[in-house]
Amino acid sequence: MNKQKLELTWIGKEKRPKLEPRILLEDPEKSYHAKHRVTENDIFDNRLIFGDNLLALKALEQEFSGQVKCVYIDPPYNTGAAFEHYDDALEHSTWLGLMRDRLEMLRRLLRPDGFICCHIDDSEGHYLKVLMDEVFGRSNYLVTLYVQVRYAEKTLKQDMAFHKQVEQIHVYRKDYGAQPVLTQKDLSFDKFCHYIEEKAAGTSLNLGGKKVTLFGAGDWSVKKKEGSAKGLKEIWATGSILDGNSSGRFFRDYLAGRSSIDGLGALYKVEGIGDDGHGHRYFTGPARATATKGKYYQGVPLGKLEPDAEAQTQPIENFYDLAGSFGNCRHEGGADFRSGKKPEALLEIVLKHFSSPGDLVLDSFAGSGTTGAVAHKMGRRWIMVELGEHCHTHVVPRIKKVIDGEDKGGVTDSAGWRGGGGFRYYKLASSLIVNDRWGNPVINPEYNAAQLAEALAKLEGFTYAPSEVQWWQHGHSSERDFIYVTTQNLSAEQLEALSDEVGRDQSLLVCCAAFHGVTAAKASERWPNLTLKKIPKMVLARCEWGHDDYSLNVANLPIAEKTEPAEEHGPATGAATRKTKKSAAANAGQGGLFGENEE
Repeated sequence: MNKQKLELTWIGKEKRPKLEPRILLEDPEKSYHAKHRVTENDIFDNRLIFGDNLLALKALEQEFSGQVKCVYIDPPYNTGAAFEHYDDALEHSTWLGLMRDRLEMLRRLLRPDGFICCHIDDSEGHYLKVLMDEVFGRSNYLVTLYVQVRYAEKTLKQDMAFHKQVEQIHVYRKDYGAQPVLTQKDLSFDKFCHYIEEKAAGTSLNLGGKKVTLFGAGDWSVKKKEGSAKGLKEIWATGSILDGNSSGRFFRDYLAGRSSIDGLGALYKVEGIGDDGHGHRYFTGPARATATKGKYYQGVPLGKLEPDAEAQTQPIENFYDLAGSFGNCRHEGGADFRSGKKPEALLEIVLKHFSSPGDLVLDSFAGSGTTGAVAHKMGRRWIMVELGEHCHTHVVPRIKKVIDGEDKGGVTDSAGWRGGGGFRYYKLASSLIVNDRWGNPVINPEYNAAQLAEALAKLEGFTYAPSEVQWWQHGHSSERDFIYVTTQNLSAEQLEALSDEVGRDQSLLVCCAAFHGVTAAKASERWPNLTLKKIPKMVLARCEWGHDDYSLNVANLPIAEKTEPAEEHGPATGAATRKTKKSAAANAGQGGLFGENEE
């Protein structure tokens, strides 16, 4: 029996892109590093990638799978509003399909103990939640953080019926066991400020098998002074406390209702209870006839006073009022990014709880570069991807200021940032396969020999690592399995010599333009340590070659064709028109990503 699962469906869901694993080309003139080390912990090998973010994620997959600790993304919200730097108007099915492809790729890049934090608003937030349940597993959903991004009095448009003040960040872990970083509580004695004075000997009782000394209302007093390790904390014995700990349960079972026997305002000194080293715990009954509640006084637990005591933590909050930060972040980092910019204070919260110094952080919707700027200041390694020209006009100048120590705003002070480190700038290589003037697929002439070797190594699952000793070792998949790439036509004599050099204990994948004097079948029999493949035939069916844009920008969606109204079928015609529009939105402008769809 085929077991069904709960999932979100949409037009074209079954269509998936055959992504080309492009190589990344560094542009040293755009890479930037500090002129000297500021600290021993400076990080220089961060990456800024210019190009389509889905292709960039695919390009990172081989090298960085399972290495990213925290992903923060802030994708276009699909609100229908035209942003300055993004076209944010997408048909729902297209948006979901494009997000699904990215989320699946991001999941592969995450460490087993990694987290993804996806920022969204309620235009697509609920659909995104269900989609992320499907990609990451509902059991790996941790929390939704709610962020106030503007004040009630700051209206976006006067003619709006609703004023959106809160956005969301859905947080998921990669696998079970991933633990966020909780905020440590400072050891404080402020609440341990009560001191009890016994003014009389009291009366001995036995309650619940414990020795109890009863003090009448005038036989004791409590004074409130400066807190200390010897002080007591006042706790009401009510609600969940009555079931949640031994002191609450003792009050519930043996002291509640005794005011009719012992009088109002009584104090009970119970021996052999508590973990504060006092050896006893004080309880009080109601002080007024109409009251039923009592209190107990707890000392500082001994565990907290030990030099190696485990740090106390507090839960992560799920609501943050950052309206002030959002209102003032427009010029943060010297990057004037009017729409969709996130304040550094928000990223500080995210990275503080879901990464640690030295961890790798990834943002594939870099925008103005806030994630990289904050990660850099907080000592995290980072990768950012951005397709828009603001990669050069906003992100690069902003990160340079961070590196030079010239960015004094944002989290600079709280992170103790003084400058240092650097980043490498990469762009995606052009497609490996292009059509010549006769329409035949050929290797892109822009590729030099080294780039061709690197590209084919990546396509075949090899690590590109040219040997300085063996000319035929361009990469490896293991200690004994190698790849060799050449645009030459190899003869049987050349293959024979190559086989001898490789030796019996190693294997070699040979990618060449052609080989003659022997068939592929005969070659495998004659030279069992060689595997022969022809370029470009070996990869033609692998990918969508020449597809450079999988972005969320669909500004060029074609207009849906009008459907002529049919007589006496008004409602049906309307449905047909909606279908035409939906199909156009789902299929157009995506280079065949979704193909033909029908409702």
